Amino acid sequence: MQKILKYLDKITYWSIVLLPFSIAIAPPFTYAMISFLVVSFTLKKMLKKEKLFINTSINLPFLLLIFISLISCRNSIDYLASSRWIIRLFQNAFIFLICAEEIKERKHINRIILFIVLGAFLASFDGLWQYIFGKDFIRGHSLHYAIGIKRASAAFPSPAVFGIYLSAIVPLIAGLTLFYFKGGIKVRMAIVSILVVASIIFSGSRGTVLGFYAALLFLSICKRAKIVIVSLLIVLLLFPFVIPQSLKDWFRDLNYNPVVFIWDHGRISLNRNSLNMIKHHPFIGVGIGNFSQNYGKYKLPEIGEDYQTNYSMYAHNNFLQITGETGLFGLIVFLWLLFRLVKKNIDIYKRLKEGYYKIISLCLLACILAFLINGLTETSLYYSRVAMIFWYLIGFSLALEKFIPPFFKTDLTPKEGRG
Repeated sequence: MQKILKYLDKITYWSIVLLPFSIAIAPPFTYAMISFLVVSFTLKKMLKKEKLFINTSINLPFLLLIFISLISCRNSIDYLASSRWIIRLFQNAFIFLICAEEIKERKHINRIILFIVLGAFLASFDGLWQYIFGKDFIRGHSLHYAIGIKRASAAFPSPAVFGIYLSAIVPLIAGLTLFYFKGGIKVRMAIVSILVVASIIFSGSRGTVLGFYAALLFLSICKRAKIVIVSLLIVLLLFPFVIPQSLKDWFRDLNYNPVVFIWDHGRISLNRNSLNMIKHHPFIGVGIGNFSQNYGKYKLPEIGEDYQTNYSMYAHNNFLQITGETGLFGLIVFLWLLFRLVKKNIDIYKRLKEGYYKIISLCLLACILAFLINGLTETSLYYSRVAMIFWYLIGFSLALEKFIPPFFKTDLTPKEGRG
């Protein structure tokens, strides 16, 4: 029995380490890691006759989100799609709860960060290779083009999905580089950071750029890094002068409207149509997983023939998609989940004493912030390949509570005395 448990522990341990790295390669690798993680963890719990999951600050809102998603199925026109998304919700629960429980030593954290960095390096190098030579070397994907500008996607299906992946992890890499590492490792991490930031630019994903910028500004303000803050402001001032000419021309055609520049007319139409869907199904939505099937029914007259959306679309906005599928009840519960998550992360950050854990905690919060900001322009929680990184980061951030000195009472460990 002990030998079996030892093997299951190792499978769980290394699945957690390899999961974020696998996202940079291909979906089969990622789904294999998730399967190993869920099966090994569940078997271990069954053999040890332990409760399957620990309690965290977001368990209750997540359970309520599942409950509301089930209720929303009342309006579904595609029950198979609804059932797939319910299964994904349970998968996400496994990911963040397993990470919250199983990440419990410094070496494990170091290995996780190492493989996050390796994955980011590989994906970014692949993206730059694709940008230069026309095809990525992992899966042979060709470059994408928009308004005459080349856009890299690396081994991901589109530049937007590539950008979602990068936005979720680059604040951790850049934050550790700027505010913690020193010497040789700082130089190596700086090289990776520059490579990843270059890939963000070459992806052409405006939501990713916005999310990364906001996350880096957040970190700099929290760390009171005046030089970084001033540098970010200078970058913002120089931005209109350094963008490609075709982008300048497009911006001019938009009458220099920054909202349309970030969202574009297509996304604005998507948002209007999504709000129309919500207007018709305000409380429980059209059913989990049924947004695209219903989108065509709620299309409004759009802005000219050049900005027509298809009859089967995602909202390109996480919050509108959630509301469209599960109604205002679903949105309120999701916002409550985010509120409790942020509140808990701030509490963990304040009570951590060691600088290494504190900066990781702050960077993970910045990663979650970047992902959510990017989610204002993309339906990032609905791309299964990259959505899981969001729940992984949540679990990682909650796991840091175990590294608070033991005289604190926490949700994850019993109360202990000073002695």
